[in-house]
Amino acid sequence: MTMLVAERHEMIVRLVNERGSIRVSELSEICNVTEETIRRDLDRLEEAGRLIRSHGGAVSVSDPQPEIPYLEREVTRMEEKKRIAKQAVAYIEPHDRIILDASTTAWYMAAIVPDIPLTVLTNSIKVAMELSTKEKVEVISTGGTLAPRSLSFLGPSAERSLDQYHVDKVFLSCKGIHLERGISESNEMQALVKKKMINISDKVFLLADTSKIGVQAFTYFAALSQIDEIITDDEVDALTIRQLEEKAIKVTVAP
Repeated sequence: MTMLVAERHEMIVRLVNERGSIRVSELSEICNVTEETIRRDLDRLEEAGRLIRSHGGAVSVSDPQPEIPYLEREVTRMEEKKRIAKQAVAYIEPHDRIILDASTTAWYMAAIVPDIPLTVLTNSIKVAMELSTKEKVEVISTGGTLAPRSLSFLGPSAERSLDQYHVDKVFLSCKGIHLERGISESNEMQALVKKKMINISDKVFLLADTSKIGVQAFTYFAALSQIDEIITDDEVDALTIRQLEEKAIKVTVAP
């Protein structure tokens, strides 16, 4: 007997939640419908917030990616991040008002930014501490709820704090850059703060090594059209650069 659409949708959600993730081909076989039908089902279920589309299948919304602890992020692709940070600092001018997020790349920026008249808004404990030794740099912390794994301030208080300001430039990182699905983060609280940072900034610099490109992480927070420039490392391929530039995004490769 043919399964009703509503019944099939319930079965798909149940299977995704039970297994954490499942492929289109497997769902097609279980539900006895074409893969194209399953893809349409997954699109509808994602729109309803019941699962997340992934490459070739779907993942459970109840199983988000955990944040990677700060100490672990510090040593992941460290050299690439330091080169990206050095390139990003070159865009900072005296008397700029900027945002540095709680990424390790932003922390590397804070370590090498010159001691010039500058206002820096940040939700990162480590960035604020790094900048505290620079006499001419004014540091403003968002405050909020401390996320111990990332040493960042998040939540409604951090978001309300950001609403009070307007800055010239924001330098922030992400967990994923996807040509169709935009910019994403590992959890919703980080995504909401970064979305707010973008909204109050005139120019948006995305700091992302090549491991982030082509990835769709748990929570979307910005369209590619909201990014002015992506600063990445020299492992990025020419096709990716061309595809991003076709979407009017400048791509700078850190030497």
